[in-house]
Amino acid sequence: MQEPHITDELIASHGLSPDEYASILEIIGRAPTFTELGIFSAMWNEHCSYKSSKKWLRTLPTSGPQVICGPGENAGVVDIGDGQAVVFKMESHNHPSYIEPYQGAATGVGGILRDVFTMGARPIAAMNALSFGEPGHPKTRQLVHGVVEGVGGYGNAFGVPTVGGEVRFDPAYNGNCLVNAFAAGLADADKIFYSAASGIGMPVVYLGAKTGRDGVGGATMASAEFDDTIEEKRPTVQVGDPFTEKRLMEATLELMATGAVISIQDMGAAGLTCSAVEMGDKGGLGVRLDLEKVPVREEAMTAYEMMLSESQERMLMVLRPELEAEAKAVFDKWDLDFAIVGETIAEDRFLIQLNGEIKADLPLSKLASTAPEYDRPWVETPAAEPLGDVPGIDPIDGLKALLASPNYASKSWVFEQYDTMVMADSARTPGLGAGIIRVHGTDKALAFTSDVTPRYVKANPVEGGKQAVAEAYRNLCATGAKPLATTDNLNFGNPEKPEIMGQFVCAIKGIGAAVDALDMPIVSGNVSLYNETDGTAILPTPTIGAVGLIEHADDIIGCDVRDGHVALLIGETTGHLGQSALLAEVFGRADGDAPAVDLDVEKRNGEFIRDNRHLITACTDLSDGGLALAAFEMAEAAEVGVWIDSGDTPFLFGEDQGRYLVACNFDKAEALMIAAGQAGVPIQSVGKFTGETVWLGQSSAPLAELSATFRTTFPDTFA
Repeated sequence: MQEPHITDELIASHGLSPDEYASILEIIGRAPTFTELGIFSAMWNEHCSYKSSKKWLRTLPTSGPQVICGPGENAGVVDIGDGQAVVFKMESHNHPSYIEPYQGAATGVGGILRDVFTMGARPIAAMNALSFGEPGHPKTRQLVHGVVEGVGGYGNAFGVPTVGGEVRFDPAYNGNCLVNAFAAGLADADKIFYSAASGIGMPVVYLGAKTGRDGVGGATMASAEFDDTIEEKRPTVQVGDPFTEKRLMEATLELMATGAVISIQDMGAAGLTCSAVEMGDKGGLGVRLDLEKVPVREEAMTAYEMMLSESQERMLMVLRPELEAEAKAVFDKWDLDFAIVGETIAEDRFLIQLNGEIKADLPLSKLASTAPEYDRPWVETPAAEPLGDVPGIDPIDGLKALLASPNYASKSWVFEQYDTMVMADSARTPGLGAGIIRVHGTDKALAFTSDVTPRYVKANPVEGGKQAVAEAYRNLCATGAKPLATTDNLNFGNPEKPEIMGQFVCAIKGIGAAVDALDMPIVSGNVSLYNETDGTAILPTPTIGAVGLIEHADDIIGCDVRDGHVALLIGETTGHLGQSALLAEVFGRADGDAPAVDLDVEKRNGEFIRDNRHLITACTDLSDGGLALAAFEMAEAAEVGVWIDSGDTPFLFGEDQGRYLVACNFDKAEALMIAAGQAGVPIQSVGKFTGETVWLGQSSAPLAELSATFRTTFPDTFA
């Protein structure tokens, strides 16, 4: 087949700028072949090279005594004691999910699971953070159904419990939904597998499913804005098979036990190209591939297609040659492909051959570590105007408005489509704060949460970035867990616009300050830029996934609210209504500044909750909707009414940070107030849980009536 002639249009369609193409000519001293152009395009696109974000990602705190492996590998690894480690990461599959919702979301789940078991960990938990356009938008319903079914279809069939996540709606996501997938697994701390190749002349082995044409160019597509050609991008979305992935996981973990693996890498974005280049570059080696040996499921595939395919359920491994027979036997048993497709070489070359014909011959190190890096111009987001007057509102009417919004109504319609109990170690499932998984065979448990408030980040990127981490910290502390570490999924618009780059830079500054102050280093993550359609950007959405450790299952703070329990508010309340849920849902406003985050206060209050967990029967952090929504959700889950003694709008709906709502009996409440006084932590009794009515000051409504709105809003909107 004749390769296309390299034209300016072809270069541009591969996401390469004229300057980048000039750099390619300088590096290789000639015009690239079509396959070489595709390889450079894959390795130098935003999704793989982080060329706009690397400068700022380096500023994030990534180390600590608990960190075994930070960013740069398939997933982060954190010590949880007793020779065990938790392995976790969050990644985006935004563009594919907008084009083909089911497969985009499904393969996002599949990809993040592979990142975890490629490190030698068995997945134990999944989460997903989903952002959609306004509920009434013509495309939103289709996206919600497709994405939720894709997440459930893949995760349920694979057999991993979905323990948490988020679902939000805003017009800013009308042309660009976000699908951020998280997975965590358990491994022996001394049996972690890495991706750096070592040894010259070692076999490079292709593992898993066959290669097809699905996903060709997917990484490049994920690094571009959408426009009216969006339908043409549908073939760049991968197709997933969770049952093959389940077999691949079992085969991979069994293979690792044989001692045959020198290094191993998931074939994710940019498929065979990215996995081979990363393994070689990290090991300071070259790689030769013979593509006629690659297992394929379509006829007459070209070198370009094989190198850029993003077919799912595939891995690349460097093998100890003396254990080839044992390794192949494992994959034969699981009915998966095992093919030696090349070898490591001493020269700095990425040599691609097909039936003896050289299709690419490039300096491997130039593809990865010397990819372009930009210090893009950026401007700070202007300071928010002071919040104007907020009209008075009957507090029950305000609460009803929140409960009638898909943003704050129960998401049970979503998570009931997910298997939350498979593996039988789930101690807390979605809908009650952070999810909790028992560490099988031990007394320990792990808590998982995913958090960000995009409207805060848009108004004030530094405080919004801090708040995303702080809310994750609070969600973990509210379960009794000690926060360990975080993963970030940084979703923004076009970084070539200084105002968007400014959002990114300042959010990173806030995130960095918070993870440092709260001892929650970033150990893995993902950057997703160019989330724009026809020039309209999403809300800046730096999602924070966090993991915490509960040393003993008896230390879990429960959700057991009983009639007669006292309601205690921990933390200082000033009644901050800027950028609040009440402002958005009742008044259609998004003005004022984001709430300030005092990281010293966050740490002090979180430690107070953990240190006094024996006095706390139930606990939730306060975030969107403030005290009113938190009190209702605790009451609704327990099927008992609640009386909050104040009817003041800022007190009830303000979104001041660093706060928790606690329920316990009178004796424990008294002891908790004494402990808070000694620790210098603000605490006040704000009411009690009792009866069958929700009282906010002098305004009331039957709990059953409010619960019906809370439970039916989402299915009435989308079912």
